[in-house]
Amino acid sequence: MSTVVALIDGEHYPPVVRSALAALASEFDIVTAAFVGGTEKVDAGQDDVYGVPVVRGETAERALVAAIERYRPHAVVDLSDEPVLTADDRFRLASIALAHGVEYRGADFVFSPPRAKLDLRTPALAIIGTGKRVGKTAVSAHVARWLKARGVDVVVVAMGRGGPVAPELIRGDEVALTTADLLALARQGKHAASDNYEDAMMSRVTTVGCRRCGGGLAGETFFSNVAEGARLADTLGKDLVILEGSGAAIPPVAADATLLVIGAGQGLRYVEGYFGPFRLARADGVVIAGAEEPVATPEEVRGLVAAIERIRPGVPVVRTVFRPKPLEPIDGARVVFASTAPPALLEHLVRHLEAEHGCTVVAASPHLSNRARLREDLAAAAGTADVFLTELKAAAIDVVAALGEELGIRTVLADNVPQPVEGDDLDGLIEAAHALALARGGKAGA
Repeated sequence: MSTVVALIDGEHYPPVVRSALAALASEFDIVTAAFVGGTEKVDAGQDDVYGVPVVRGETAERALVAAIERYRPHAVVDLSDEPVLTADDRFRLASIALAHGVEYRGADFVFSPPRAKLDLRTPALAIIGTGKRVGKTAVSAHVARWLKARGVDVVVVAMGRGGPVAPELIRGDEVALTTADLLALARQGKHAASDNYEDAMMSRVTTVGCRRCGGGLAGETFFSNVAEGARLADTLGKDLVILEGSGAAIPPVAADATLLVIGAGQGLRYVEGYFGPFRLARADGVVIAGAEEPVATPEEVRGLVAAIERIRPGVPVVRTVFRPKPLEPIDGARVVFASTAPPALLEHLVRHLEAEHGCTVVAASPHLSNRARLREDLAAAAGTADVFLTELKAAAIDVVAALGEELGIRTVLADNVPQPVEGDDLDGLIEAAHALALARGGKAGA
């Protein structure tokens, strides 16, 4: 019989709660009740009326943590309700339960912690995010590139919505993929802008491409072949496996260390609410991506940093911005730039390209993830351009590169390079995460 911590409150009349606990006892072993607040129908010191031991704390969160750590239950059953626990409160409590590997159940919901389906022999570093388009793949590619430059032999296991039927090994450390190669793959029906291709091209490391479908609130997927792909990566004799998440989905493979990428433009709700606290509980370091106006104001970024510190005191946080870096020279060229960046950010990126890479940007499209709008933008500017410059995302190959080939316009791919702001130490964050993965994976000093 599964052991359970019940959450109870003082807005329910104690005999009612005792009856509910007795009913639950036919299905579960109720080891304790955590009192989460409320005074309307109960006096202090009435804990003996519930028929089970009662754990209290200064807050509901502390009471739950104390109960879980003392009794090590299989699940938490929430017998509370509004107004003692709001929806936001319940997500915070569920995050605590899931971070301890404990299921969280309510009257009409069940939240289960994502379960690792595989433990690797190779040390593993996970890079996960709070959602799609937060820059997770760009951060992952940068981490792989940074480690490779320091002699670390890495393999990236990427999971995506457009990944292959069977895990696909790409020896990006041996073979340099070209835009023509990706066009050929697209014509075979493959998603040639999938994350494993991006990692291989931008970082020149080995990658294993995987697929997934569906994503739960806490990061579980309905389907993926990531465990199979990670098993393949584990046979390659690498120094480190980088497990790259997809959107808010978490790779179903045990990680020795984890970096969490938070999009500054998502706002506080994705840190404080939903399962933000759960993802923070897994993190050994945090990258705030897009930490600049107009994506987020300085006050909003400071608010994110403060919220992270409040939820995970002491966890390292680095603020970054992204800047495009063409993989081929484009100096002197008239460029049409295609991006998934917010329209308001394009001006910054265009100025950067012109100042740092000597080109003239004649048009810029933020519609790389909207094929119809993208085609319109490219067609309108095609007569003025020598180069199509595009991030390797969404329709970069089967729309941008395909149209470029048709019109005789060269297509150049651009890396998205994370740059720390205001002296934040991105190098130190990567170095510490790598060291932690080796130490926990049993390879420190090897």
